[in-house]
Amino acid sequence: MGVVESGGAFVVARGAGASIWDADGNRYLDATAGLWFTNVGHGRREIADAVAAQLGTLAHYSNFGDLVPETTLVLAERLAALAPVPGSKVFLTSGGSDSIDTAAKLARRYWHELGRPDKTLLVGRAKAYHGMHVAGTALSGLPPNRDGYGELMPDTRTVAWDDAKDVLALIERVGAERIAAFFCEPIIGAGGVYLPPDGYLAEVRAICRAHDILFVADEVVTGFGRIGGHWFASGRFGLEPDLMTTAKGLTSGYVPMGAVFVAPRVAEPFFAGGTWWRHGYTYGGHAGAAAAALANLDIIENENLLAAAARLETSLHRQLAPLVELDAVVEVRSGIGAVAGVQLADAAAAVAAVRTLRAYAISTRACGAGALQISPAFVMTDGQVAELAEGLRAGLDRG
Repeated sequence: MGVVESGGAFVVARGAGASIWDADGNRYLDATAGLWFTNVGHGRREIADAVAAQLGTLAHYSNFGDLVPETTLVLAERLAALAPVPGSKVFLTSGGSDSIDTAAKLARRYWHELGRPDKTLLVGRAKAYHGMHVAGTALSGLPPNRDGYGELMPDTRTVAWDDAKDVLALIERVGAERIAAFFCEPIIGAGGVYLPPDGYLAEVRAICRAHDILFVADEVVTGFGRIGGHWFASGRFGLEPDLMTTAKGLTSGYVPMGAVFVAPRVAEPFFAGGTWWRHGYTYGGHAGAAAAALANLDIIENENLLAAAARLETSLHRQLAPLVELDAVVEVRSGIGAVAGVQLADAAAAVAAVRTLRAYAISTRACGAGALQISPAFVMTDGQVAELAEGLRAGLDRG
């Protein structure tokens, strides 16, 4: 905060499509879609109108017990129809961190209900993010996110992000009878935009299935089209997750909301009768957010934005990969999904580079260890991708 206080804030005043404007009227290409979330682009009146209409009718009502706003019920049914595992249930939250904590609790409670209460260990990967609540912070594979808080939650472990054999090694050390769930971002997002090594996702999924460990796909970033051509990475890679956490692209960030998809196997003990899962959020399934989500899903479908994201996958890779020729860049990670990570040779220079790039009409952010995040709205044109690449090249190659 001292840096912000001394240097001043970058005040964003408005947005339209894949662009934003600052308080002085300067336009920037929004390379990050806010924070991975504005999938349909900024300034969508139809979403704003849908929310306004809902708020004028019923802003929200508790989802506890047998209560539910009509719009929220419609959304839950629509999401269930999109689930990568048929017959999944949907638990609505207020955002991604809520979704992760919900999945963490549900995974442990599931095994308790099956008479296996010793299965409490939750496993994450190095470089992984998983949000900022207690469970997500404890699962984080980013040490700076955990430092200074002590042990937030017992029974969490971290394995290598790119080696499925490390999961097997952990199973051998602690025993599968102790492990409740493995949390996996199909594409590591905030940790630096790391794509899954060839065959990695299939291998860790098979390991979890063979050792009776719940597989949790953290699709807060990749869900709702960001993976390119599919609603979810779980569908693209055939992961069949036991639990899938989502948020961001569910409403394109217009109103906070998240959702946890629960496969029939995990849902069954709670629907068989006699088990009361005492968990929920005041604003989980918020009716206004549900209206935003429904309008957002309409836009994605009506404008074929899943295909647009697939186009961006190719366009971003083609335009950004050559940046590795710059002395300032050591790697460009792209080619899966509408994302890219531009890794700088000097990791410490990333924050300064973000500020420098604003002079070239590019708004991005630092992530991981010195990478620049690229995750634009699906409405970004190929011409704008070229403009983005040109701005990055000029800003990173100055002097």
